[in-house]
Amino acid sequence: MWRYAEVLPVQRAEAVISLGEGWTPLVQAERLGRAIGCPHTLIKDEAINPTGSFKARGLCVAVSRAYELGARELAVPSAGNAAGAMSAYAAAAGLPAHVFMPADVPAMFRTECAELGASVTLVDGLITDCGVKVREGVQQHGWFDVSTLREPYRVEGKKTMGYELAEQMGWTLPDVIIYPTGGGTGLVGMWKAFAEMEAMGLIGPQRPRMVSVQSTGCAPMVRAFDQGDEFAEPWQGARTVADGLRVPAAVGDFLILQALRQSHGTAVAVPDQEMLDHARTMGSLTGIFPAPEGAACLAAQIRLLRAGWIQPDETVVLFNTGSGLKYAHLWA
Repeated sequence: MWRYAEVLPVQRAEAVISLGEGWTPLVQAERLGRAIGCPHTLIKDEAINPTGSFKARGLCVAVSRAYELGARELAVPSAGNAAGAMSAYAAAAGLPAHVFMPADVPAMFRTECAELGASVTLVDGLITDCGVKVREGVQQHGWFDVSTLREPYRVEGKKTMGYELAEQMGWTLPDVIIYPTGGGTGLVGMWKAFAEMEAMGLIGPQRPRMVSVQSTGCAPMVRAFDQGDEFAEPWQGARTVADGLRVPAAVGDFLILQALRQSHGTAVAVPDQEMLDHARTMGSLTGIFPAPEGAACLAAQIRLLRAGWIQPDETVVLFNTGSGLKYAHLWA
């Protein structure tokens, strides 16, 4: 990932806390593509990152910059993968880490953070309630808050997905990018990367149509997009097996919606059962065991193909943002 250091905010090389993140494979999913009638289907497999998810990119940059700025303790609210990534990079930096998670998150995520040395507090509620606890700690203890879009550095790490995708495709971009959206920094970061690359002359003005995928049990961005709203109203009673999609109110909602509309994209909600079913489809046809969030992208692609929104000859990139191994209990 640090091959793009010139466009990242960490100023001193010795401040970079790296665990080997980035440059994840862009897999030509030939068998899957033929099976669904879209042969030019590719999968960007972010599960290969340290701690098993794309969250490593953003937290690598955020922790490195916090370390460079002299932060003494870090804190994050998380439904799982962000907490694990922050715990890992904080451990590598030698910084105390405070994690606040919904009490019902899978044990795997809690155990990961604890074994990486973080202090783990379980909160009755959703990630938004965890965020309140973090902000209280910031006021009382001076913690460095690495919550989604509460600081400017995580999105900078996430934008490297856009740089990598363009470089791996020979400095071109696909027709469609399908991305699972909770907090949305990955989608926002890639959209930012495309503008930067065009400004540097690396790519032209063409953009992929961006697709935001959510669960029918928590779909504030889909609802806002369909209603033509500039901001998304908080989703009440959020429920989904895809913990990364259980975000009832995204801080960067307006940025996500802007990217979707500027790209002539769309937003799709899929049921949890389709995610679980298509995880097996993806696994059996590609060898990639996706998190339910990644499988949601395949479910959305199939829906959009059937609706005629995606044409069979178009190039489509799905983002698998995490490893199914962390969600193995869902298929047990």
